[in-house]
Amino acid sequence: MRAYELMIIVDAELDDEIIDAQVKRVAELVTQRGGEIKAEDRWGRRRFAYEINHKTEGYYVVYEFVGGSELAQLERALRLADEIVRHKLFRLPDREAARRGWLASTAT
Repeated sequence: MRAYELMIIVDAELDDEIIDAQVKRVAELVTQRGGEIKAEDRWGRRRFAYEINHKTEGYYVVYEFVGGSELAQLERALRLADEIVRHKLFRLPDREAARRGWLASTAT
């Protein structure tokens, strides 16, 4: 298992109920693929530094989770979701994951 962080930006022009449903759907996608969400941080509506797809703001959410190798399907689902403006998934270094207590400590 490895530790990951995932940031999504949901279209801020959508209703709050739709945004909440999309945030829950992404969390379900992670857990369905064998991941365990450790933290979900909702940053809320933020203004973009530059216009993206003719939009000037989005609703930001950061997930921290531990998961396996099923992430290609997760990224595909995120790319296909019309409500998600952008997403970024990256793996945390093992030392950082161990520091947060998510993985067994690595020897160096």
